[in-house]
Amino acid sequence: MAMSFDPFSQLDRIAQSIFDTSHQPRIMPVDLFREGDRYILNADLPGADPASVDVDVDGHLLTIRAVRSAADRDGARWLAQERPYGAYMRQFTIGDDVDPDGITASYDNGVLSVMIPVAERAKPRKIMVESSRETEQRGTEQKAVSAG
Repeated sequence: MAMSFDPFSQLDRIAQSIFDTSHQPRIMPVDLFREGDRYILNADLPGADPASVDVDVDGHLLTIRAVRSAADRDGARWLAQERPYGAYMRQFTIGDDVDPDGITASYDNGVLSVMIPVAERAKPRKIMVESSRETEQRGTEQKAVSAG
């Protein structure tokens, strides 16, 4: 079987060796949306060890961390090793409109789901609008009750 020379793959290997980023935290892609009275954050962490997944809140900072270990193949001669491994980390600033004590998370099939409830004070509410006539009438009724 003849192997052909691919100058772009050779250049890619050289660039990877010069700019070795294997020890830097990896970026994880996320989706963030609001559904009813909660925000939902889904983060892709394929192959991450479930025990390494960590979610914490410190004030207004939500931090997600996880680790994907390198494939351990003693004696193997790698032909390609493109799947990233190492530490993953993302941080998000959360506002006053969420309830940090109610945040929950689950990890299933390589996807971390973080449910962030909206605080009661931030939920939409209906404000009753009164007319000036209703306000005057209520004031007259209160005076009559206190006089009687």
